[in-house]
This record gives sequence, structure tokens and C-alpha cells, in this order.
Amino acid sequence: MTNSGPIVVVGAGAAGLATVKGVRANGFTGQLTWVGAEPELPYDRPPLSKGILTGTWEPDRVRLCDAAGLADLDVDLRVGATATGADLAERVVSLADGTRLPFGTLVIATGVDPRSLPGTSGLRGVHTLRTLADATALRAELGPGRRLVVIGAGFLGTELAAAARTLGTEVHLVEPAPVPLAAAVGVEVGTMLAALHRDRGVSVRTGPGAAVTELTARDGAVDRVVLADGSTITADVVVVAIGSVPATGWLAGSGLDCSDGVRCDQFCAAAPGVYAVGDVASWYHPGFATQVRLEHRTNAGEQGLYVARAVLGRTDEPFTPVPYFWSDQYDLKIQAFGLLRDHDEVRVVDGAIEDGEFVALYRRGTRLAGVLGVRKVRALRQWQARIKSGSSWADALAAA
Repeated sequence: MTNSGPIVVVGAGAAGLATVKGVRANGFTGQLTWVGAEPELPYDRPPLSKGILTGTWEPDRVRLCDAAGLADLDVDLRVGATATGADLAERVVSLADGTRLPFGTLVIATGVDPRSLPGTSGLRGVHTLRTLADATALRAELGPGRRLVVIGAGFLGTELAAAARTLGTEVHLVEPAPVPLAAAVGVEVGTMLAALHRDRGVSVRTGPGAAVTELTARDGAVDRVVLADGSTITADVVVVAIGSVPATGWLAGSGLDCSDGVRCDQFCAAAPGVYAVGDVASWYHPGFATQVRLEHRTNAGEQGLYVARAVLGRTDEPFTPVPYFWSDQYDLKIQAFGLLRDHDEVRVVDGAIEDGEFVALYRRGTRLAGVLGVRKVRALRQWQARIKSGSSWADALAAA
């Protein structure tokens, strides 16, 4: 659909910025409004669990744009403005302050919200990590002599544990699954990552007995984490890293399918003149023949630029990227292309996991679905191309 009328982009992160820049770069000169719930100029999120948390980056370094850049874009940016509804029939977005923004095209880029533990609201020392304010508040509570419990050993939880341990914090990582990250990267790689943390002095506890049943408090601040096996961990600080949910509550009653993010077609369109980008978008990926929702920084930028072209009728090709993500933990950089989750098989084709330097391929059905590498950056490039081309698993193994 070619745009007609004002464009409203809701969500002022990387995906929203890519969309805003993209529509201007592709010749749109009309009214462009950009809405962000945080009282901040747009910033990048991956460094929050890395450079910001360790203190090696100052907050200004994560800014994605400044006032001068916004002026060049001629965009009406409204920070600290929360969207409360979208009426697709009236073509209006409502804000918490009563403002109604008419649109010809709506781009939803509201990302995700972190899950929290019930009953912990207002308890001092308990954190989630999603915003710059979250990261700076958490950073102030870490360091030598402090005891941190990270609940959840996904990529965010393990990155947090690594950053905190680098600062000299005593770190306990608890995860109810038998192996951290096994669902995402496989048992072998997950086991390697758990060993990496243990070698750095992190207490890693996994399995059903490591499920958190209660946080206890003293004088309004957390002091202990109680696990399902009856044991307790003394804590000064707790970070809840148990996943996230798409930020779609404001779209209730809009008629959009928000069962897992905003459900879109292969062109990232959720309805006529309505698109979704970034972490909140669930779109049909023809290359993998499945619905996909990615919480990856690179996807946010790529999808925003794609939708900018789609809005203006500059592309008739579906959105079919090869997903990419990375994770920095201590001195280890993990990089991956494709869809690794829900894999059927993992095969190491270069190096060895126990050596911490390897390339592993991931199979879904009969095709090559993904590749993960540790300290093997150049070796990953050929596999990215094979994933893009839809290589069969048999052909991939023959080329290894």
C-alpha cells in the first residue's frame, strides 16, 4: 500500500528511528510524528547490559540521534508520551494526555516489556533491565562486596551476570531449566556457557530446584531468594531476567491480532496502512515458511528500513532477512545467523565446543536453519549465504 496522509510511528527505539529515517530518505515530505513513552531521546539498548552496566560507556554514548539530527529529519518527536489506543476506522492514535494523532499510515514499534515477579513491586533492590534508567540504577548497586542474584539464564541474564562479575560483584545465576540457553542454542553450547560462568566465579544453579518461589525482605529491601529445593541465597540485589512480552496492551480493542506481538503478513503489514517493526512485530517469513518474531537489534534496523520503503510503495518484495544476533560475555563474542530456536539437531563442523572456538550448524526439518560461531567470525559468512539460499541440511554437511 502506498502511503496517503500523515505517518505516525509509535515507539522511539532503533526500529522506530530506522523507519523515520527511511521514510525521509525515500522522499516522504509530509507530516511525520514519532511517539516515545520514555522521557529520553532515542538510544540503543544492547549496550545497557554491557558497556553501560560495567561503566565503560557513558549514557550519552548510546544515543541514536541528537537534537540536530532530529531537526534535519523534520520530525515531530514526542518523548514521554504514552500511546493508549489506536482506532483503525477513525485513523487516530490516542495518547495518555488526551492528544489524538491522525494518521494515514501507522507504524508500531513499541518493542517489549520485561516480565516481573509477582509481589515484588516496590521492593528495593529488585530490578529488571529494559531502559537506560534501569541500567544506571542497577549499575549503582553493583561492585565488590555486593551480592547479586540473577533470575533467568537466557542471553540477558548471562550477559548481566558477566557484567556484574567483571565489576567484582558476587553473582548467583539461577535457572529452572536443566541447561542455560539450551532451547535457544542447544544443550552442548548451553553447557559450555554455564562452564564459562562457573570458571569466572559465578554460582550457577539449574534445574527445577533452582526455580524461585519467594523473595524475602528486611526493612523494605530484598535480603534473600528462596528456591524450590528449600535453599536460600542471601542477596543485596536481584535482577529478574525471565523474558519479555510484546508491548501491545495499548492496542486492545484495535482489531489487530496481538496474540504474540503484532501479527503481520510477509510485507510486515498488520492491516491496510498499519505496519509493525522490531521486537513487537510477528511477520510471516517466506524463506523459513513460518511466523517469526525477533528481539534482535539488527532486525529492528533492517525491518524499519524495509517498512519505510513498503509504506511508500518502493518495494514489492517480502521481508526475508537472515536473522543475526550476537552476545558479549567476558572476552567471548558469540555470533549467530538464522533461526536457532526450535532446532532439531546441532552439528559442530569446525573447531570444538570444549575449546571455546567453533562453528555449529542448526537443522530444522531437512534444511539448514542457522549457524553459531565462537571466535570464528570469518567462517560464519559462507553459512549466512547458504541459509539465505535455503540450503538443505545434506548439502550443508557436504560443504562443511
